[in-house]
Amino acid sequence: MVATSCFAERLAKTVPLSDAEKAALARLEENPRKIKRGAMIQRVNETITELFVLREGRVMSYVILPDGSRQILRVYFPGDFIGSASTIYSKAPESLVALSDAIVCPFDKHALRRLLEEYPRVAALLFLLSNAERVAMTDRLASLGRTSARARVASFLLDMFDRLRVTDDSITDSFDLKLTQEEIGDAIGLTSVHVNRMIRQMEQEKLISRANGRITLVDMARLEEIGHYTNRHKHMDLDWLPAMS
Repeated sequence: MVATSCFAERLAKTVPLSDAEKAALARLEENPRKIKRGAMIQRVNETITELFVLREGRVMSYVILPDGSRQILRVYFPGDFIGSASTIYSKAPESLVALSDAIVCPFDKHALRRLLEEYPRVAALLFLLSNAERVAMTDRLASLGRTSARARVASFLLDMFDRLRVTDDSITDSFDLKLTQEEIGDAIGLTSVHVNRMIRQMEQEKLISRANGRITLVDMARLEEIGHYTNRHKHMDLDWLPAMS
C-alpha cells in the first residue's frame, strides 16, 4: 500500500503520479510537526537546514521592510511546498509563520536532491509549480504598482479562491479565508481600514457576501473584470513533462 502524502495529492491534481513517485514524496512527510498559530517556523537570514510541506492549516511568508511595515509574500495552503525560495540560498530570504494552528512536515534540504535525481518527472512538476508561483507573484507586483485598492482586493480574493479549489473539490463559490483584514492589507499594500472599506463596498454592490466567517463570490465575472485577474492555476501547457516511468 502506498503511503499517503498531501504533497503527492497536490501534484497529482496536475498530472497522475506513479506509486513510486507517491511513495518518494510521502517520505518527505514522515516527521510531522505541530505548530501553534503565530509560531515562527523560519526567521529571515537564519541558516537553512530544512524545507517543509504543509499538511494542515495555513502559513505565510513575509519580510519586514525598512520602515518596520510587513509585506506578506505568500499564503500557503495544505499540500503546498513551503520555502521553495530557500532551496537556492544558505540563509533564509524570508520568514515563515503559522497563520493558524498547523502541521508542517520538515525534511532535510538534501532529501530534495535525492528526490530530483531519482524522479525527474517530480522535478519537472516542481519546476512547473515554481514558475506558476513566480507568474502569480509578478501579477501581484503589477497590481501593487498599477491598480486601485478595489482591484487589489478583488484580485486577492480570486487568487485565494482559485488556489484553494486546486486541492478542495468541494469549494464552489464560497470559502473560509481565515485571514484578518490586517493580513490581507499586508499582502496587497493597504491598511486594514482600507481593506475593510473595500470589502464592505463589494458587499453593498452584491459582488461578495459574508456569513459565519465565509466569503461567497457572488459575481465572479465582475470581480475578475475589476481585479484585471487571470487564473494562473489552470490552462497550463503540460506537453513537455516527462512521461510516467
